[in-house]
Amino acid sequence: MDAAAQVQAHLDATMGSLGNLPVIHAMRYASAGGKRLRAFLVLESARLHGVSPDHAIWPAAAIEAIHAYSLVHDDLPCMDDDALRRGQPTVHVKWDDATAVLAGDALQTFGFECVSRPECHPDPLVRADLTLTLARAAGAQGMVLGQALDIAAETAKTPLTLKEITTLQAGKTGALIAWSAMAGAVMARSDTAPLQRYATDLGLAFQIADDILDIEGDADKVGKAVGKDADAGKATFVSLLGLDGAKARARELVNDACDALDIYGNEATTLREAARFVISRDS
Repeated sequence: MDAAAQVQAHLDATMGSLGNLPVIHAMRYASAGGKRLRAFLVLESARLHGVSPDHAIWPAAAIEAIHAYSLVHDDLPCMDDDALRRGQPTVHVKWDDATAVLAGDALQTFGFECVSRPECHPDPLVRADLTLTLARAAGAQGMVLGQALDIAAETAKTPLTLKEITTLQAGKTGALIAWSAMAGAVMARSDTAPLQRYATDLGLAFQIADDILDIEGDADKVGKAVGKDADAGKATFVSLLGLDGAKARARELVNDACDALDIYGNEATTLREAARFVISRDS
C-alpha cells in the first residue's frame, strides 16, 4: 500500500468512530484525496530514521488533517471564495459556510489529537515536541502568519517584493512542509538540520510550481480555478521573476534540496524524487 492509501485508510478508520453528523461527513470529505505530499514526507523521514510505521502513521494523518482544515477555511467566501477543490465542490458549497467552519475546526483539533495520542510514540516528551512544533508551524508563527500576510497583500498599495513573497510563502506553504520533513528525525531524537534545509527549499519550490500552474495549468487537472492571481493583479514568483525565471529558480531550489540530503546517501533517493516531482507536477 502506498503512502497516500495508508494515510487514507488510517483517516477513514480513526474518523469512522466520530459519528454520523454532517460535520463529520464534511471532515471525511475534506480530508480525502490530494497529493499527500506532507504525509509522504512524514512517513519517508520516519523510515529514514528507523521509526516504526505504526508510530509514523499518526503524525502523517495529523498533518493531512491540519492541511485539510486550512484548505476548507481558505476556500470560504471570506477568504479565497473558491468553488472547487481537488476537482470537487468545496465544503461550503457542498454543505454551507457554518458546516465548513466547524469541519475545519474539527480537523485542526483532530490533527493535534493524532500527535498527542500514546499510539503516536511511547515517549511522552516526543509527543509533546511534535505537538508544540506542529502548533508553531500551523499557527501565528507559521501557516496562519503566511495567510494573514497574503490577505494583507491583497489590499496593499504596492505589490509585494520578492523577499516579502518568500517570507509569506515560508509561512503559508513552507511551515507545514518543514514540519512534515522533520517529523521522523524528531521521533528518532535525531538531528533535524539536514531535513530542515531540504524542506525549506522544497517548500519554496512547491509554491513557485503552484504559481506556474496558475498561469500554465489546466483547471481540470489542477482541480481548482486557475488564473486567479493574474486576474487579481497579485504579485507572485512568476510576475516578479517571469515564467522562465520562475522555472529556473524552482529547479535551482530542487537541486539545493537534494544536495541537503547528501548525508543520507542512497537512503534518501525517494525524497530526492519527491523534490523533482514537485516542480514537474500538473496538479
